[in-house]
Amino acid sequence: MTPSCQGRYGCQGPYGAEGDPGDCADPARFEVVRHGLPPLRVCPVHLGPSLLLAAGVLWPPGISLIG
Repeated sequence: MTPSCQGRYGCQGPYGAEGDPGDCADPARFEVVRHGLPPLRVCPVHLGPSLLLAAGVLWPPGISLIG
């Protein structure tokens, strides 16, 4: 089973609080490696914005295809 996209740049909830469901229900296709944080699983629509705006993203980014 493919995990759901974590939505808005990994900052789930209205103020970036973890634990609230994300806005995107699409299946995650990519996993982005982050420093000191769990990997961010995102759909193709949220891949670009997550690379630019998510916390702890490595540069150059580590991206894996997961689905």
